[in-house]
Amino acid sequence: MADRILVFYGSYRRDRQGIRLAHYLVRALQKRGVQVELIDAREIGLPMLDRMYKEYPEGEAPANLHRLAQKIRAADGFVFVAGEYNWGMQPGLKNLTDHFLEEWYWRPAAVVSYSAGHFAGARAATVWHGTLSEMGMVVISSALAVGGIGQALDADANPTGEGGAALDRAFPRFADDLAWWIEAARAQRAKTQPPY
Repeated sequence: MADRILVFYGSYRRDRQGIRLAHYLVRALQKRGVQVELIDAREIGLPMLDRMYKEYPEGEAPANLHRLAQKIRAADGFVFVAGEYNWGMQPGLKNLTDHFLEEWYWRPAAVVSYSAGHFAGARAATVWHGTLSEMGMVVISSALAVGGIGQALDADANPTGEGGAALDRAFPRFADDLAWWIEAARAQRAKTQPPY
């Protein structure tokens, strides 16, 4: 059975550069035989958080929220493509993530950060690590960080220049780490029920 991974992306900007990185990841994971789907926060279009999915009475959650909850529950793991905004996380991705809680539990998550500058979104990745852990995910230690996002991938999400070459070199270890944790979590869930 192929691993099922959701790749989350959260920029709402008109001239989004990070979407190239999200497409690169989807394509690279598919080449490894993964069943992968891109979840674009802008396309899902959730409102600012007022009520979490679990807070709606049965059958009353908005359809797009319900569909996404089902996808999250069915996934084996998650990749969060995290742009850095002013040393912090993108509000669109954070808003999407906060609509759910128990749906995330007991599965691994990976963070792929990016920015226009040379820090490659590392500060946002650090914030995401704690946030995802608090939401019940096991965050893998391998991370990808892409600086100079506008020059690292072309419009078709093909790696270019030194940044793209570095991404290509780092991706296999990252993907292997995520696959290992997906298998470990799957085996543990099959052996015993989560404690809560």
